[in-house]
Amino acid sequence: MDMNVLDWIAFVLVVVGSVNVGLGALGFNIIDMIIGSIGILYTIVNVLIGLSGLYLIYMIRK
Repeated sequence: MDMNVLDWIAFVLVVVGSVNVGLGALGFNIIDMIIGSIGILYTIVNVLIGLSGLYLIYMIRK
């Protein structure tokens, strides 16, 4: 399967999101460490991670 740029971006965002959730059980928040306390940017990144997950589900079903 050849992956284009959008596929790679979605893949990386989903990996970062899943690692963030996994480390959240230990009290770490990678996204917060990278972005800081910029609330709207934090929300945008989380929305992009969610949309990336939906995109990858679509790609698998295709």
